[in-house]
Amino acid sequence: MAPEAIAIGCSAGGLTALERLLAQVDPRLPQPLLVCCHTGSATVELMCELLARHTRLRVTEARERELPQAGTVHVAPSGYHLLIEHDRRFALSVDPRVSYARPSIDVLFDSAAEAYRDALVGVVLTGANSDGAQGLATIRGHGGIAIVQEPGDAESPTMPQAALERAGADHCLPLADIPSLLNRLCLA
Repeated sequence: MAPEAIAIGCSAGGLTALERLLAQVDPRLPQPLLVCCHTGSATVELMCELLARHTRLRVTEARERELPQAGTVHVAPSGYHLLIEHDRRFALSVDPRVSYARPSIDVLFDSAAEAYRDALVGVVLTGANSDGAQGLATIRGHGGIAIVQEPGDAESPTMPQAALERAGADHCLPLADIPSLLNRLCLA
């Protein structure tokens, strides 16, 4: 059974990693990609524009009560936690920061794992803190697939290393190999 969604988390070095990943993801991908990247900027509009230059997938900021769309990259808005409700619609929250971040990868991963159960792929890329490690454990606990960028390959290895230590991984690969794995998993 092919996954129904892909959740991706990253921080320091994340924009470059996402550009490289999305450039190689098959544009026929039928799953939505749910992206949480710590940017430190007031909006993600520029980030969406930059990512769109590297993929034929649609790239958009996630909006309250919107349903994730197939073949679309939905980016968590700055200053809000992005959650997936049980009906699989987006919800935005200004709850306190988690792991010093809002949006938090853990919040996205935890809620997506509840909504998609074993039909979710979680991906942790480069980053300078441990956000995403607990959420990836939740994804694996619900039977989803966990992919972690090889820490030695990451611009900032702290986040993928924390994910491996806390959650383990079904696949730990260099960034260059992650898109082909996603294509195989999701177009099966």
